[in-house]
Amino acid sequence: MLLRLALPSGSLQESTLELMRKAGFDVRATSRSYYPSIDDPEIEVVLFRAQEVSRYVEDGVMDAGLTGIDWITENGSDVVEVSELTYSKRTAKPARWVLAVPEASPIQDVKDLDGKVIATEAVNLTNKFLSEHGVSARVEFSWGSTEAKAGLVDAIVELTETGSTLKSNRLRVVAEILKTTPRLIANKAAWADEWKRRKIENIAMLLQGAMVARTQVGLKLNAPKEALDQIVKLLPALHTPTVSALSDEGWCAVETVLDEAIARELIPELKRAGAQGIIEYSLNKVIP
Repeated sequence: MLLRLALPSGSLQESTLELMRKAGFDVRATSRSYYPSIDDPEIEVVLFRAQEVSRYVEDGVMDAGLTGIDWITENGSDVVEVSELTYSKRTAKPARWVLAVPEASPIQDVKDLDGKVIATEAVNLTNKFLSEHGVSARVEFSWGSTEAKAGLVDAIVELTETGSTLKSNRLRVVAEILKTTPRLIANKAAWADEWKRRKIENIAMLLQGAMVARTQVGLKLNAPKEALDQIVKLLPALHTPTVSALSDEGWCAVETVLDEAIARELIPELKRAGAQGIIEYSLNKVIP
C-alpha cells in the first residue's frame, strides 16, 4: 500500500523538510519538481501551496498533509486534525494573521473599518473576524505582496511571523485575527483505513518527537559513587536518569535528557559536584 502525503511548498517548505528529516525521513526536493524523493517506499510526497493542501486532503487526492490551521479554517475543510506542530518559517513560534494599516492612518480600532476596503489572501477568515465585531467592510482578495497594497486600500490582513516586514513597510497592527500553527491532517476515508491510519499515526509520533528534541539535549557523565546522590539531585529529567555501573566499582555512568537552555548552567555545577567525562549531545527525536 501507499500513503500519499502532501507537504507545503513556498515559505514553509524548507522548515517542513528539515522537520521531516529530523523525524527520520530523508526527503529531498529539487527546484524543478513537485515530487520530492523520500526513503520510505510506502510514502509518496507531493508539494502543494499551503493554501491548497487541506482541499486536496479533504477531496481524497491526498491521504494526509501538513498545512496551517489558518488555511484549514479559510477553506472550511472537513478533515481529521491528527497533530499540532508548533513551527514556522524562521522560528518555533506561531505565525499571526493581523489587521494592519499605514502608520499615518486615522484607523485605531476594528470598528473604524466599517464601510472601508480591506485587501487580504484570507478572505473568509477576515469576513468572519469582521462579522464577530459587527463591522461591515468590503474584503478584496489579494494574490500576494499584500503589504504593497496598503496605500491603495484602507487596511490589509496579512500573515506575519516576526513583524519585521510590516515595520519595513511602515504598517501598524490594529488587531490580531488568528494565531496559526501547522497541523498534520488526514482524509476521513484514509483515517478509517487501518493501515493508513497506523502509518499516519507513526508519522505524527515521529514529528512530535522531532519537535520536542529541538529544545532538548542528551547528557552523559561519570559520577563517583560517593557523590552519586548529589549529582542525580542536580539533574532535571523526563524520568529518572539512567544510572549504570562501570568496570571501576567506585564509579557509575549517568545519562539523561534535559532542556538545552539549562545545560550551560548545570554542567559547571555537575563538575563541581564531582562528575567527570561530561558529554552533551544533540538529539533528533524525543518520544515521551
